[in-house]
Amino acid sequence: MADSQAYNKKDQELALGNDELICAHLGDEYEKFLGAVIPPLFQNSLHVHPSVEEMWNPTPGRFVYARVANPTTDIFERKVAALERGEKAVAFASGMGAITASILAAVSCGGHFIGVEGMYGPTRTFVTDFFPRIGVTATFITGTDLEELKAAILPNTQCIYLESPSSVALRMQDIRAITAIAKEYNIATVIDNSWASPIYQKPLTMGVDMVVHTVSKYLGGHSDIVAGISCGSAEWMEKVAKNREIYGAMMGPFESWLAIRGMRTLPIRLKASMAAGLRVATFLEEHPMVERVIYPGLPSHPDYTIGQKQLTGYGSLMSFIPKGSIEEVKAFANRLNWFKLGVSWGGFESLITVSRYEPTPEEQERRGVYPKMVRIYVGLEDTDALIADLDQSLKQIKL
Repeated sequence: MADSQAYNKKDQELALGNDELICAHLGDEYEKFLGAVIPPLFQNSLHVHPSVEEMWNPTPGRFVYARVANPTTDIFERKVAALERGEKAVAFASGMGAITASILAAVSCGGHFIGVEGMYGPTRTFVTDFFPRIGVTATFITGTDLEELKAAILPNTQCIYLESPSSVALRMQDIRAITAIAKEYNIATVIDNSWASPIYQKPLTMGVDMVVHTVSKYLGGHSDIVAGISCGSAEWMEKVAKNREIYGAMMGPFESWLAIRGMRTLPIRLKASMAAGLRVATFLEEHPMVERVIYPGLPSHPDYTIGQKQLTGYGSLMSFIPKGSIEEVKAFANRLNWFKLGVSWGGFESLITVSRYEPTPEEQERRGVYPKMVRIYVGLEDTDALIADLDQSLKQIKL
């Protein structure tokens, strides 16, 4: 079918670079939707046509079948594409749908894949468990050593996968330097940009080919969506969209409607998250019962200088290592009142997870994960109350 993401004149102007206006108004099209301030939810599986000729060759802007495209999802995709400064975006039923379809747009049988050690666990499982079935080999690198990256490149390397900052270790890669190397060898690059969001980091402007997000996090922002999205050039997104169509992994219209709602407050939520995150990280770093804090916004972070070059702000997801035994750390987490035990992040509620993984010394060095590592997401509740909650529980740790 014809490209459904043809921008009208107003959207083209919005896409020039005002993130707040993109989030609030791109795709509104009041005149098209009977003056509705909120675009409608198109909860339908198909669209009918006025003629056989039109059905065979739909005019630009018309839709055919919801597994391929939907008007509500189209608005969400246009917003994210504009935020990331991309030509097109493709939305999925989950973040893993976006990740796997994007990677598979770049690799094929007989190819080689390079990925960062600290990538999201299910992404790593996809690489280690699924790739052997399709004849693709993989090499994992720290992502912080450019010479290590160059040494890992093979004649058949097809894709370099980044996650900066990564979801637990929060390590960063020098995006511009890595993409320059990738282009020299004609290798595609994909990055998971969920931690920073398109508000605080725009990898496409640094040379990345495809950017993926889990919409369940900051983009949705209300812990009521499971979805994902990929964006990049029209050429790359055509390949990704074809994968989505065949896999049947289309983002639903209601989830798209919720994501559009969430994006209207994305800039202001991110500002609140950064303010709260910096306060909590500083508090933890100064607390006598904390061994180490891992947060990209602190000068103590090993990649702080890199972050200063490519991040314009910071989220509120961080990791730290309390003092005491693992049993004391578990008890610390169980005592918290406002930080709830949960695996996700990016919504309104504060969350905590405790790693049960026991990394070897080599894994600690290469992946940036450590015993007793605690990950917290600082939500949108009162920051003073959150700090007091952490403090009361940390003070009860027995050494």
